[in-house]
Amino acid sequence: MTAETSKEVWVYIEQEEKAIHPVSFELLGIAKRLAQDLEGITAGVLLGHEVSDLTSEIFAYGADKVYIVSHPALAYYRHITYAKALSEVSKRYKPEILLLPATPLGRDLAGGVATLLETGLTADVTELSIDKATKNLLMTRPAYGGNIMATIICPDHRPQMASVRPRIFPMPEIKEERTGEIITVEVEISEEEVGVERIGFIPKEKTVKIELAEVIVAGGKGIGGKEGFAKLFELAKLLNGEVGASRLAVEAGWISYEHQVGQTGKTVRPKVYLAVGTSGAIQHRAGMQNSDCIISINIDPKADIFKISDLGIVGDWKKIIPALIERIKKEKGLG
Repeated sequence: MTAETSKEVWVYIEQEEKAIHPVSFELLGIAKRLAQDLEGITAGVLLGHEVSDLTSEIFAYGADKVYIVSHPALAYYRHITYAKALSEVSKRYKPEILLLPATPLGRDLAGGVATLLETGLTADVTELSIDKATKNLLMTRPAYGGNIMATIICPDHRPQMASVRPRIFPMPEIKEERTGEIITVEVEISEEEVGVERIGFIPKEKTVKIELAEVIVAGGKGIGGKEGFAKLFELAKLLNGEVGASRLAVEAGWISYEHQVGQTGKTVRPKVYLAVGTSGAIQHRAGMQNSDCIISINIDPKADIFKISDLGIVGDWKKIIPALIERIKKEKGLG
């Protein structure tokens, strides 16, 4: 899609069961900044069925405009219907930039939409900015297993597309009084062309969502084994938090991948990140360095993790963590 664009920066608003994923609001925040650099506006694109009630929330987080595609065939996510709807709206209104969340749903959708629009897609982006000279979108993401950071541009095709990791960008300030323009878009979709019908729905069991946790207790290679992580789980429970882990701890089989923090794991932004026995390798730091407060415990005073820590404790976690657990229990009256 190489025709002249509208200078609009679009965010695909991911919703399931009429609940918007928080990463959509994070993307509206960065989209606003990109739009200002382009002297354009920020727009949300909302697909679903009878979802117009969600527009007030989208405006409150910064959208100037909301495009709505409402159709019974969009009542729940299927790749064919959603990819067709989003690509048709994009062809009609020609955004300069289209951002999608790098969630399982967003990753599935982004590739299909980029193919239909015949444009490029940069996946799992961790940084976004506008080149002042060319006005191209600079999309930075980890490459070669997280060992380097690559900045990618899409100068010849539009829209410029990127899927962005959750918790990379801060949540924008919410302003309940904000309003904007609503554009309802009609797209022809028939169930016959889809070829996929949902005959039932079984909700998945609760999984770990460390990317949304406000407190994370994370262990690294220095924990030494599964037994050590049992102590971290005990502490995290007392703090109403979740347990994270470095890649080395996951690869050692001490804890499952869903707990991994880093370029090849999840990106987190908690209020408190307690790093226990993690050396501070760049791969891990990239996934947690935006935490509000980083507290580190490591026996090595020269560990790289201390370079980004707000508070560093040099010592043996096997003595410090049990003492911390006992103190919290005492404060909570748990014996």
